[in-house]
Amino acid sequence: MKGRDIYKRETLVKQLEENSNWDVIVIGGGASGLGVALDSTTRGFKTLLLEQVDYAKGTSSRSTKLLHGGVRYLAQGNIDLVKEALYERGLLLKNASHLVSNQSFIIPNYKWWDVIKYTIGLKIYDALAGKLSFGKSFRINKKETLSRLSTIKNAKLKGGVVYHDGQFDDSRLAINIAQTSIEHGATVLNHFKVKQLLKSEKGIVNGVIAEDAETKIVYNINCKVVINATGVFTNDILKMDDKEAKNLVRPSQGIHLVLDKSFLPGNDAIMIPKTNDGRVLFLVPWHNKIVVGTTDTLLDSHSLEPKALDKEIDFIISTANSYLTKKVSKDDVLSIFAGLRPLAAPKDKSEKTKEISRSHKIIVSNSGLITITGGKWTTYRRMAQDTINKAIFLEKLPNETCKTKRILIHGANGSNNKHNHFGIYGTDGEIIQNLIEESSELGDLLHERLPFTKAEVIWAIRYEMARTVEDILARRVRTLFLDAKATLEIIPMVAKMLSKELGCDKLWEEQQISEFTTIANQYVL
Repeated sequence: MKGRDIYKRETLVKQLEENSNWDVIVIGGGASGLGVALDSTTRGFKTLLLEQVDYAKGTSSRSTKLLHGGVRYLAQGNIDLVKEALYERGLLLKNASHLVSNQSFIIPNYKWWDVIKYTIGLKIYDALAGKLSFGKSFRINKKETLSRLSTIKNAKLKGGVVYHDGQFDDSRLAINIAQTSIEHGATVLNHFKVKQLLKSEKGIVNGVIAEDAETKIVYNINCKVVINATGVFTNDILKMDDKEAKNLVRPSQGIHLVLDKSFLPGNDAIMIPKTNDGRVLFLVPWHNKIVVGTTDTLLDSHSLEPKALDKEIDFIISTANSYLTKKVSKDDVLSIFAGLRPLAAPKDKSEKTKEISRSHKIIVSNSGLITITGGKWTTYRRMAQDTINKAIFLEKLPNETCKTKRILIHGANGSNNKHNHFGIYGTDGEIIQNLIEESSELGDLLHERLPFTKAEVIWAIRYEMARTVEDILARRVRTLFLDAKATLEIIPMVAKMLSKELGCDKLWEEQQISEFTTIANQYVL
């Protein structure tokens, strides 16, 4: 097991203490930050990533679970963005094969004009994917639409258009990218908060002051370049650099409801191309449940645990009910989660979020601080490549070429076995099953309504850098996002396992139970 000691916190903290100078420090452990760390370390740069809570704690664990080119960006005429995303989607299917799957979508059509419009539009989408296509789109008649989507409304239905896109588990990909970065030599630490930026006499950012949230030890860390990849917290870091800095991003909230599989039996997802507020709504099979979303609500402030607004919940339920024969009520919601997108703050007072560009932006401050913002999970690798290229262009780093197109993500095994519960772990799946063979009680389910085992909790603590009950139940095993009530029932058991593994006392265990119970209650509708 010695090879797996590299993921241990004491090993990673020791690396931090033994290195006085880094090439790159990345602030933020979401999709963008982790991507930058992997790109940087694989080019040979000495890389440190610091995340204030846990990998993908924010936006990056709260997505619609899709890797897609963005059919609606095509409708807006944003061809370049779609083409780039479709290319990256294809790379992800190769490089994270255990987590990414090919998902068929059906757009139900209730007007003849829509049949023509979406058939043509999706043929363009197919063409833009080129060799990395997930499958050709095609029209289906009313009978086939109803047989594939048994809960869809029949009245006035003309037929449907089938197309293919990517589907994945977002926070599991984040954890696996963190592991991949460590395997390639990066030091990646969660529960480590950057408190201040360090500057040279000329006012150039050349390091950070950061605190280990567990030990409260404060570190002064020097580097050649600091990269701000903090998503909706971008403005906070910019204000650390310059108190007068203008707000660069504004949070837009998207919420999702999780329902039982019976609301959409079968293997197809539904894409509703135009809701009454002009957005797209998805109903997507995920971990044997259905994720329904999303909304787009501009907010004035950000938080680590955003809350769904009543109007957002009502909007999703009423939109779903205008298409489904099986009525959705609030009682049917197994979990509700809200995420914040970091949108470029509009220069005027515009409130139209769907008009704000979703492409990523790299901003260089006068101090040399580099900020990456915008984008989406699908293009995380390209965002990272562009960010490190920018640091090279600014002569902060030597010119080394990007390697990530061909780098396999930890766990990738060339297949995606949705029928095997441990398939999502890829190459680690077999090792987790070995834990159960060594100790049979680890094969016990955490809860009768959930497929996860005790072995997965132990695995998350030992080899996936989980440090809190929330890390485990929200982002390693996804119980919080799949069934919030069941999750509330297993918190004490998981806290006990965690406390034993980490060697913590009863008081710490009780604190964990209390803190995570407060959070989990927000996921119950």
